[in-house]
Amino acid sequence: MVYLRVLLLPFSLLYGLAIWIRNRLYDWGWLRSVAFDRSVIVVGNLAVGGTGKSPMTEYLVRLLSPRGRLATLSRGYGRKTKGFLEVMPDDTARRSGDEPLQFKRKFPEVTVAVDEDRVDGVSRLIRSGHDIIVLDDAYQHRALRPGFAILLFDYHAMSKPNWLLPAGNYRDAFKERRRADVMVVTKTPLGATEAEKDRIRRGLSTARHIPILFAGIGYGSLTRVLANESGAAALHRDAAVLLLTGIANPAPLYEYLSSQVSEIVHMRYADHHDYSTADIHKVVRRFGEINNPDKLIVTTEKDAQRLREPAISDLMVGLPLYMVPIHLEFDPKDEATFRERVLAYCSRPH
Repeated sequence: MVYLRVLLLPFSLLYGLAIWIRNRLYDWGWLRSVAFDRSVIVVGNLAVGGTGKSPMTEYLVRLLSPRGRLATLSRGYGRKTKGFLEVMPDDTARRSGDEPLQFKRKFPEVTVAVDEDRVDGVSRLIRSGHDIIVLDDAYQHRALRPGFAILLFDYHAMSKPNWLLPAGNYRDAFKERRRADVMVVTKTPLGATEAEKDRIRRGLSTARHIPILFAGIGYGSLTRVLANESGAAALHRDAAVLLLTGIANPAPLYEYLSSQVSEIVHMRYADHHDYSTADIHKVVRRFGEINNPDKLIVTTEKDAQRLREPAISDLMVGLPLYMVPIHLEFDPKDEATFRERVLAYCSRPH
């Protein structure tokens, strides 16, 4: 695998040249970048894969929704619709995208919108009276100039080379981190040492002295996926779990469940996988093969939105199907710094 990546380096150089030219055209003003007179916060990453953008967006919603009329905006990856769309709780993932639907069902009082054209989306939300807009996964969307940019890095990927696609996992140059207002290293283990954190800080530091903060993942109680199903469940050492995931990086969830139960059968699909009836038949069959009467099907909040599609959910009625809510858990000192920076930005006139 390493040799294959090395062979792809010439293509990474070509890709790097293309994104370097694009970024410089925006930096030099030859391509137009639109700024807004409202609080516009971007959450993003440089590498492909899951770095915890959704938990960060949810953290910001909880922090900022009491302080103004807030909306979230994303592309709505995986949806079958186009253009601007305000997400409703009774939408399907195919109409609005799985993550926006997750946000709306979790925060029904908050406006959740999708639009592949972020400038158009923000403009529409401002015209409808919103004064704080959080954009999920828009760091590379240079046509929009955010007022505050939060850049995320996966703790477990910090020791890997910063190679660009296709040889590496970076979709933007590592030096573009200098455009951030704060950097957060997510999925930090509880046992991470200060020496290891210092090593990561040195690797991420820039001349701008951008704050580099650390946050881990917190896991909530199991929650039923299907609204018409009832019954509580808890993880324990004698239980078995069929873990069903269609996310970029399920490793942290797998590790967490491994510490809680005796057996895990993992059925892993690609990120934003559009589950078919054939997939669910395989899930049901594999679940039936687990030889433990104390067994559950566990999935993620994002997958749960797709599993609630009518044709899919009908096949899972009566099964013990649960999702695991997750949230960011900052180091207390880092959390104070993060909140101070975000709230200071939102309290300024724009």
